[in-house]
Amino acid sequence: MIRNVIFDVGRVLVQFDCESALEQLGVTGAAQKAVRAATEGTKEWDEYDRSEKSDPELLDAMVANAPEYEKEIRLFWEHIGLTIRKFDYASDWIRSLKKSGYRVYILSNYSTHTYQETKAELDFVDDADGAVFSFQVHKIKPEPGIYQALLEKYGLLAEECVFVDDRQDNIEAAEEQGIRGIVFQSYEQAVAELERLGVVMKN
Repeated sequence: MIRNVIFDVGRVLVQFDCESALEQLGVTGAAQKAVRAATEGTKEWDEYDRSEKSDPELLDAMVANAPEYEKEIRLFWEHIGLTIRKFDYASDWIRSLKKSGYRVYILSNYSTHTYQETKAELDFVDDADGAVFSFQVHKIKPEPGIYQALLEKYGLLAEECVFVDDRQDNIEAAEEQGIRGIVFQSYEQAVAELERLGVVMKN
């Protein structure tokens, strides 16, 4: 029986949109492509989410990927909060699950710097029963340790949990730890898949 629903944050509970953020900053065309290639999805970005190194070290590592666009990369860093916007359904989804008797947790790759800049958009975290962010444990999905960190911190049984994440590799890693998984595509699709697992929200 599923007793615990675990949510990823980016592209599940919040919109994560580097392109829109850069456009708002006036960084377009070749410059935008270069900044995104130097930051988002790189090994440096993974280390950014892990947050073992200092912010200056992490920023310098990204700048080193495209030094000719240092100004734009630093501008993006300073306004990283523009990348995150909470989806309208996020808070109600968590509250509805809790009212229906389920416990709700957050498990997300999230850097210290981004967290500090986007706390207002993450107000749903206060509604959850607990959370583990990568910057807190210095482990990132899909590494096994981050899943174990959540299970151990809250005394959860893997077989009683389902994890909703937008990335297949993160779901596969969760399933290797005994946690059921749903690859998020849309709110409606995820709700339907949860219902198929017996996780039903009461009206």
